[in-house]
Amino acid sequence: MDAPLNESRTDIEHGWRKSRHAPSLPEAFASIHIPANASFWRTLLAFVGPGLMVAVGYMDPGNWATDLAGGAQFGYLLVFVVLLSNLMAMVLQHLSLKLGIATGRDLAQACHDHYPSKVNIGLWLLSELAIAATDLAEVIGSAIALNLLFGLPLVVGVLLTSVDVLVVLLLQHKGFRYLESLVGGLIAVIALCFGYELLVSHPAWQSVLGGLVPRPEIVTNPSALYIAIGILGATVMPHNLYLHSSIVQTRNYQRNEGGKRMAIRYATIDSTISLFFAFFINAAILILSAAAFHGTANADVADIGDAYKLLSPVLGVPIASTLFAVALLASGQNSTLTGTLAGQIVMEGFLQIRLPSWLRRLITRALAIVPAAIVAALFGARGAGELLILSQVILSLQLSFAVVPLVLFTNDRRKMGQFANARWLRWLAWAVTGLIVVLNGYLLLQIVGGWLGGGTL
Repeated sequence: MDAPLNESRTDIEHGWRKSRHAPSLPEAFASIHIPANASFWRTLLAFVGPGLMVAVGYMDPGNWATDLAGGAQFGYLLVFVVLLSNLMAMVLQHLSLKLGIATGRDLAQACHDHYPSKVNIGLWLLSELAIAATDLAEVIGSAIALNLLFGLPLVVGVLLTSVDVLVVLLLQHKGFRYLESLVGGLIAVIALCFGYELLVSHPAWQSVLGGLVPRPEIVTNPSALYIAIGILGATVMPHNLYLHSSIVQTRNYQRNEGGKRMAIRYATIDSTISLFFAFFINAAILILSAAAFHGTANADVADIGDAYKLLSPVLGVPIASTLFAVALLASGQNSTLTGTLAGQIVMEGFLQIRLPSWLRRLITRALAIVPAAIVAALFGARGAGELLILSQVILSLQLSFAVVPLVLFTNDRRKMGQFANARWLRWLAWAVTGLIVVLNGYLLLQIVGGWLGGGTL
C-alpha cells in the first residue's frame, strides 16, 4: 500500500506561492485528509466525492428529453447508445482528473499557461457561455419540476433556484466535504425514485439486456439515428472537464510522483463508479419510457411535462408521477450546485481574477436566471422548452474548445512528464474526441436547419 503521508496545508501553500501558481479553488485546495497507510477501502472513501459531483452533469434535465423520446419511440433499442455515451465520458473525465493531479493546474489554468492572451479571452468567453447554457438547462428543469409538484408559476420556480447560491456558500464555508455529501445525497434520491419507477413499470428485462448489444437499426433507421446522435452528442458537458481537473486537487495527497500516481488511481476509480451511477439514471429514464409508452398511443412522448402527466395513469401507481418530478427537481438542483463551482474555476483560471465567492456565484446565477425568467414570463412552458433546446446548441458549439485542449495537454510529455497518455490512450482519446465533435456538428446542423426551415424538433 502506497498511501501518502499528508503534507501540512501550510507547506503546500508555501510551495505554490513560491512557484507563483495559485491553486485552483484555493479555499478548498488540499483541505480533505487522506489517511496514511490505510486500507484500500478507507483510502478510496477519502477520494470519493469529485466523481459524484461530475456525474450529475450526465444526468441533468438537458438529457431527459432525448432519453424519454428514445424509449417511447424505439423501446430498448438505444440502451446501448446510453452505455456508449457513458464509456466515452469515462475516458475524457479520466484525462481531466489526470491533468489536474499531474500538473497541479486545472484545465482553465493550463489553457492560460499555454495560449496567448487573445486566445484565452476567446476560450474564457466560450466557457462562460457554455456554463450559462448549462445552468440555464438546470434552472428550467428545476422550475418545471416545481411547477409539476406544487403548481408554482415557471417564473417563481426560476427565481427560487437562486437560493442554491446561499447553500453553496454555506456548505463551502463548513468544508468541501459537506458540499460533496449534499450532491451524493441528491443522487441517492434520484436513484431511489427511478429504482421504484422501474419496479412498478415491469420492463421486459430480457429485452433490456438485449438493448445493451448494438443493432443495425440504430444506424439504418433515420429517426433512431437522430435520437442516438442526440444522446451521444450531449455526452460530455464542457464545464465538467474544467470542474473535475480542479476539484480532484481538494485531496491532501503528497505532491510527488508516488502521491500523484496513487491519487490518479483512486480518483479514476471514484470517477468510473460515479459515471456508472449516471448510466443507471439515464438508462432508467429510457427504460421507464419504453416500458410505459412504447407501442402505445403515447409513443410520441418526448416532453417532460407530458411524461409526468401520463406516468401515473399508464402505470396505475398514483405516486409514479410525483417521484418522477422529485427526481427532476433533485437533478436540476444538483447540477446548479456544480455549475456555480465551474463558473468560479473558469473565471479564476483563464483570467487570474479572484472575486469573492458570493459575487462570482451571483454573476453565474444571474446569467442563467434572467433569460430564463424573461422567457418563462413571456412564453410559458413552450418558450422554456425552446430555450432548453437553445442551451444544448450552445453546448454543442463550445464542446470541442474544451475537449481538444484537454487531449493535447494530456498527450504532451513536457506538461505531464511520466503521466502523459500512453499511445493506446492517445488514439482512444482522439477517436472519442473526433466522434463527439462530428456528432455535435451534425446535431447542430439539424437543429439550425429545423429552425431555418420553420420546422419543429
